[in-house]
Amino acid sequence: MSRIGKKPIEIPQGVEVNLEQTLLTTRGPLGTLTYTIPSGISLDLHKSQILVTRATDQKRHRALHGLVRSLVNNMVVGVSTGFAKTLEIVGIGYRAKMEGNVLNIAVGYSHPVNFPVPEGISIQVEGQNKIIVKGRDKQQVGQIAANIRSIRKPEPYKGKGIRYSDEVVRTKVGKTGA
Repeated sequence: MSRIGKKPIEIPQGVEVNLEQTLLTTRGPLGTLTYTIPSGISLDLHKSQILVTRATDQKRHRALHGLVRSLVNNMVVGVSTGFAKTLEIVGIGYRAKMEGNVLNIAVGYSHPVNFPVPEGISIQVEGQNKIIVKGRDKQQVGQIAANIRSIRKPEPYKGKGIRYSDEVVRTKVGKTGA
């Protein structure tokens, strides 16, 4: 049996969880998230816990068991505390700034790159080289951070570019002068 799927999900104070047939809705201080539970998986709501169970031991149900538990847990955490990814810009002259609802990034191209901020996501720029992406949906936060990073990935010789704050960039040795 799935070890992840067996763990109960604790519902923190201020979070409301509703289950109507196969539609799960979570409400909290940061907003509302919904998810449709796949067939073969069921949720048991107790006072302060959610238990995820599966109908059979079929391969599909075993695979979905832990996945659904993780997705529901991410929903509960997302509406209560939210998720954040931190990006760093490395390079001389590379910088970022917020202009209204658009992230303006200058990373060595002939023009600044404008990145519109989607709804449900907030982006903060600390200094000129630190970008913090925040939101309640873990998948969306990760995807937006990956899209910003893809504007200028870290290059392997000097490490210039946009990287995650915990990312380690392995640099190559350049040419040696004779």
